[in-house]
Amino acid sequence: MEGIEHRTVKVNGINMHVAEKGQGPVILFIHGFPELWYSWRHQIQALAELGYRAVAPDLRGYGDTDAPADQASYTCLHVVGDLVALLDAVAADQEKVFVVGHDWGALIAWYLCLFRPDRVKALVNMSVAFNPRNPQRKTTETLRAVYGDDYYMCRFQEPGEIEAEFAQIGTARVMKDLLTYRHPGPLFLPKGKGFGHPPDAPIPLPSWLSEDDVNYYVSFFEKKGFTGGINYYRNLDRNWELTAPWTGARIKVPVKFIVGDQDLVYNSLGAKDFIHKGGFKKYVPLLEEVVVMEGVGHFINEEKPNDISEHIYDFIKKF
Repeated sequence: MEGIEHRTVKVNGINMHVAEKGQGPVILFIHGFPELWYSWRHQIQALAELGYRAVAPDLRGYGDTDAPADQASYTCLHVVGDLVALLDAVAADQEKVFVVGHDWGALIAWYLCLFRPDRVKALVNMSVAFNPRNPQRKTTETLRAVYGDDYYMCRFQEPGEIEAEFAQIGTARVMKDLLTYRHPGPLFLPKGKGFGHPPDAPIPLPSWLSEDDVNYYVSFFEKKGFTGGINYYRNLDRNWELTAPWTGARIKVPVKFIVGDQDLVYNSLGAKDFIHKGGFKKYVPLLEEVVVMEGVGHFINEEKPNDISEHIYDFIKKF
């Protein structure tokens, strides 16, 4: 990718790989699962050309960033700690930065705004709306009650189990299955059934995803495995315990939220009603805009790269 520079930064006890380009106000791009800095490749180029400094790390457990062996080292506090240290290292001259998140990156961005609003100028988040903590019930208990044990987040809980199934399916096929998933509803992964189609059935790639793109992802997940990324899900209940002091807390930074109407997250766990019927605005009082993109799936920043870059720029240029 032309002009994108790569370096490793020591943060919070680990080595973090960062891709960056441009000069000017910093935009921190936070990727999701199962991705890398690479999922922001289009936005990095576009926003750098518009006068910003795009900074996109591989989160802990991913790509060229360290992957601690301890499953408990993947809580929201660890990951936000990494990003605060990263900002101290790469944007020491800027008190606040713009933040853009997608999927798990969006969830981490909400936590960043919750814990350290003093570091965030404005946030553009995609796919995953802010989810207020339910003090009555742990996260996985809620997930099992609503969708049962085959729901993908529940299947991810047992250490090593889903990794063994993914190994049988093969990294390339798993990546294609995940990146091309377009069903507007919850994802279920029944034991031993993979993604629900014959293991030799071809998986056609959409126009926005090339074989080279898939191969780039595969090269890193082949080497590192999926455990680092899946460990984020294994800390859902630990995050619930750790964030008890923030029960009822609100997000106090300006926010724009973007989601595709075919996104599995938008069509699960009551997200639509929460977003459109006042719940979201209650907990994110500085929510300025909600954009629902028709006919667009989960990997919105890759599927509609130019639209997303424009949406980001149109919002952050106001600050």
